[in-house]
Amino acid sequence: MSSTAQPQTDLPDGYQPWPALWAMVIGFFMILVDSTIVSVATPAIMDGLDADVNSVIWVTSAYLLAYAVPLPVTGRLGDRFGPKNVYLLGLTIFTLSSLWCGLTGTVDQLILARIFQGVGASLMTPQTMAVITRTFPAHSRGQAMALWGATAGVATLVGPILGGVLVDGPGWEWIFIINVPVGILGGVLAFRWVPRLVTHNHSFDLPGVALSAVGLFLLTFGIQEGEKNDWGRFDGLDLSGFLAAVVSVPGLIVGGILVIAAFLFWQSRNPREPLVPLALFSDRNFSLANLGISTVSFAVTAMALPFMFWAQAVRGLSPTESALLLVPMAVVSGALAPVVGKLVDQLHPRPLTLGGFAGMAFALWWISRVMTPDSATWEILAAMALLGASSAFLWAPLSVTATRNLPMASAGAGAGVYNTTRQVGAVLGSAGVAALIQARLAAELPGVKTQGDGPIQQLPEFLHDGFSRAMSQSMLLPAAVLLLGLVAVLFFQAPSHERKAPVVPVVD
Repeated sequence: MSSTAQPQTDLPDGYQPWPALWAMVIGFFMILVDSTIVSVATPAIMDGLDADVNSVIWVTSAYLLAYAVPLPVTGRLGDRFGPKNVYLLGLTIFTLSSLWCGLTGTVDQLILARIFQGVGASLMTPQTMAVITRTFPAHSRGQAMALWGATAGVATLVGPILGGVLVDGPGWEWIFIINVPVGILGGVLAFRWVPRLVTHNHSFDLPGVALSAVGLFLLTFGIQEGEKNDWGRFDGLDLSGFLAAVVSVPGLIVGGILVIAAFLFWQSRNPREPLVPLALFSDRNFSLANLGISTVSFAVTAMALPFMFWAQAVRGLSPTESALLLVPMAVVSGALAPVVGKLVDQLHPRPLTLGGFAGMAFALWWISRVMTPDSATWEILAAMALLGASSAFLWAPLSVTATRNLPMASAGAGAGVYNTTRQVGAVLGSAGVAALIQARLAAELPGVKTQGDGPIQQLPEFLHDGFSRAMSQSMLLPAAVLLLGLVAVLFFQAPSHERKAPVVPVVD
């Protein structure tokens, strides 16, 4: 298909892009809910599939990794074959693999099905952002991207709430099966309302795809499996010398970093078309927004697991009851989204994002302080409300700032890069907090078995203090990572469309 097959100007006069955006938001909301919905269902999945903590954590990590790795190339696929076609393909894969997840009978099969889910999500996500970039003018893109950002923010918060209701109701399988009717509805609406846009010829950087996939996998696997294997050689492997060093946890982590470095070097030297166009990063705001969204995604993914473990194991709450503690976060974030959307088109992004990062980091620190056996419920709810308010000032402003100056021919590539960094943050957040949880449990409850043949049930009272401290300390990791984002957005520039020439007064 050539770039002249269907020019973008073929959009009919008076075309309204909002129906298409709403249609795609349905699918986007669904795939992001699945990034966090498993956190509240973790104990139930452990019990139902007779799995340990580390195996079930891979139910989330496998999805996030399969979601993140293909994003640069799936963004290009949208440019090449049209965002509508690629979106519908991804939605079909995601919906069918969701049904597979709900019908599986072992944790290994569930992890495999989640990998296919992640691939489907990876095909869909860049297309939603690309359609916004290519159908909304820059000066009014803020409200559209605010809806996209609010969807991302609210979905990651709603996931645990919806998961709790389904786990306590029909069962954990339904956190996946519910995607089937939603996927069918989203597909029908997208087929009807999403336009066919201009396509652009792209070559595909297969060495870049391989290097990025291997690097991310080695790094994530090494981090997540580190504590389980005492940050040394993997249990059960009888190896010696160089081979043992390579397959050790430090070897995998170092190897992952080296492979990612090789990937970046190849991108800078690729004589044809690199997987990640490094020229995009010449726009300072694009670079800083990518760093910022990776820290937000890290924090949102990392905070859910220790909080849900604490709520169920120490406070004795059911999945639904523990998820209801997140309601203020989701409600406040969703309520503020329209307000922030208007502000994004009017204000410099720096004050909005600075307030968001500072408030979110403080809220996570506050939550860690109230994760005790006898803290008042209102304190938890107040901290969650602050977390939701702060996140509303991050998702939309960061996404708008990243995409404001993207050229139309690079819309898919830019959206792929942005969503890749967002998902890499989520992958590292899941792996990092899993390692930290295991480390803090070993330190605070030495000799006490908290994982193995069954789920983490409500613990005996004499273990509450130690378990609470371990989960509280784990919550500080995402708070600290958010401070990196705060530093990054200090250097935001005013958007180019706001750098207007001075108005010359007219003299009568």
